Amino acid sequence: MPKAPHAVITGGGRGIGAAVARKFKSEGYRVTVMARSRGDIDRLADEIRAYAVRIDVGDPASVEAAFMAAGPVDVLVNNAAVVRPSEVLETDVRVWEEHLKINLTGSFLCALKVLPGMINRGRGRIVNISSTAGLKGFENLAAYCASKHGLIGFTRALAAEVGDKGVTVNAICPGFVDSPMTTAIVNGIAERTDATAEELLDGFKARSPQGRLFSPEEVADMVFWLAGEQARGINGQNLTLDGGELPM
Repeated sequence: MPKAPHAVITGGGRGIGAAVARKFKSEGYRVTVMARSRGDIDRLADEIRAYAVRIDVGDPASVEAAFMAAGPVDVLVNNAAVVRPSEVLETDVRVWEEHLKINLTGSFLCALKVLPGMINRGRGRIVNISSTAGLKGFENLAAYCASKHGLIGFTRALAAEVGDKGVTVNAICPGFVDSPMTTAIVNGIAERTDATAEELLDGFKARSPQGRLFSPEEVADMVFWLAGEQARGINGQNLTLDGGELPM
């Protein structure tokens, strides 16, 4: 029997990444979850019978070792990300560079490792998890916004290069998701302003006409759809999950 297709999810230990891993595993894929911290991915891998591989997506040597261990990849989900809220005038250049290294360069480095095999096999899917912060600006999130805007640009350019080789590259732009990332944003802004975490969270919910946070599972369903044969004509796009927050 042929092997089941193989999906690799970076930032795969919790939040959106964990939901994506569970979705692919439930649909019969072989799954590898990658993250800097072994604790979360080891627990998830034990739970869903997946593989866990440590990676620092901003370190080329670490990326090389991780994908050597993972083997051929049919679906790559670039989900690893960092967020450290601050106003522009208070943003240290090292924090700025950390956002770009992990949120943008990390996706580039991981794509480099899977693309030769995908092109050789004539099929592959790369899904980059961006954000509505990749489509508009948010106060206190300039570095995060810049990295996520860059990720959409990278998605479009790479899609144009490999679209005739059986490989599609797309981005998903969720609004605020009920995840550790949103918690980090809320707490980070609350530490630097007079607003409470509860007030900020209510404000984030109110940004969407649906008045809610989105679930990691909603994002996972979109990722899985983009990975399927039914989405083979979707390439170089950013799909927004925001309940109608952003204008068309």
